[in-house]
Amino acid sequence: MKVILKADIKGVGKKGEIINASDGYARNFLFPRGLAIEANEGNMKIYEAQKASQAKKKEEELKNAKELANKISEVSVSLKVKSGENGKLFGSITSKDIAEELKKQHGIDIDKKKIALNEAIKVAGTFMVDVKVYPEVSAKLKVMIQPL
Repeated sequence: MKVILKADIKGVGKKGEIINASDGYARNFLFPRGLAIEANEGNMKIYEAQKASQAKKKEEELKNAKELANKISEVSVSLKVKSGENGKLFGSITSKDIAEELKKQHGIDIDKKKIALNEAIKVAGTFMVDVKVYPEVSAKLKVMIQPL
């Protein structure tokens, strides 16, 4: 019997997949627990409509992410920080600081976890920082650290 899974089931399949299950397994386990529905004509139409809706939503998110990435690539963030000799900073600049300045200077709200810094910035200068906007979309942000 063909069924559409409504939840992830270990060893069977993921949510939204159409699988072949034995009649007894489907009637006695999957259906009573609400884990699957029968893959008849009506349910298949609903399934296809949901799949198309999700694809359209994902495409819209990807388009918005690419626009945001272009916007981020065009701007730069400058921070003025106290520093000592040779341009060494008192303290360091983290992804949180960069995210706050990006929001303050340009109104672009990015989560600090999406700003990829290998380690905190501890010297004055200009740095190119990766910002992961979407799983396959990233942008380069120019960060200028200026000593006071």
